[in-house]
Amino acid sequence: MHLKQLLTLLLAFYITGCVSMATDRLAGNLTTAMLNQTDPEIVRSGAPAYLLLLDSLIEGDPEEQGLLFAGAKLYGAYAGGLVTDPERKKGLTTKALDYAGRGLCPETPELCQSMHQPYEAFSHILRETDEDEIEGIYLYATSWAGWIQAHSDDWNAIADLPKAKEMLYWVVEQDPAYDNGRAQLYLGVIDSQVPPSLGGKPEIGRSHFESAIAYSNGRDLMAKVEYARHYARLVFNQSLHDRLLNEVVQADPVSPGLTLSNTMAQQQATQLLQDDYF
Repeated sequence: MHLKQLLTLLLAFYITGCVSMATDRLAGNLTTAMLNQTDPEIVRSGAPAYLLLLDSLIEGDPEEQGLLFAGAKLYGAYAGGLVTDPERKKGLTTKALDYAGRGLCPETPELCQSMHQPYEAFSHILRETDEDEIEGIYLYATSWAGWIQAHSDDWNAIADLPKAKEMLYWVVEQDPAYDNGRAQLYLGVIDSQVPPSLGGKPEIGRSHFESAIAYSNGRDLMAKVEYARHYARLVFNQSLHDRLLNEVVQADPVSPGLTLSNTMAQQQATQLLQDDYF
């Protein structure tokens, strides 16, 4: 190969790398800007443009993990906190799960294949997965949980919940403080669905909620809202319910990566305190 051809090839690789880094950085900045926004209505109205932009970036580089993970995160956040229409939620959570899988599966093909196998086989392969895959597994698990919730009218979707829960437990085992303890928050919600009188074990859910609050140093206000909504109401503990929600209302919502969620948590806390539940 002539020197000129070699230099041209090296330049092409360099330019491709720079473009990839630039698009990854743009996707990361979009995610950060959205999650740090103090006005949910701005995000509600502006998020579709963000999502379309991410879609176009992924279309141009469909195997770039950073873009796929950013797309999964943004679609999941938008569907989970800013969309109320059930059919839209189904479509958006499906997109989030698709992006999460496309980002994870090239790195963990055995695990992804096992998702369609019996629980025991899936759990065995998950346990053998390298801890370096925590980002992808966490994002897939949370996207899957959001998808299951949006498709809760489908028993086939609900049947997948134990696998999503197992992935969340795996994340907690690798790093219980990961993403401000958010895996603990998801587990708290999942384990606080059935009252003790029907065989439920909400105290396990309570333990997860307490862990989520501790690992975020109390900065994740949504952990307290969900704790009140799912556990305190389930066991009819009004004093715990009101204490948690009043703490949320009085807190400063601004916290890196949690500001949007915290602002919405304060709005929800105010509404829950006004409900005539007890």
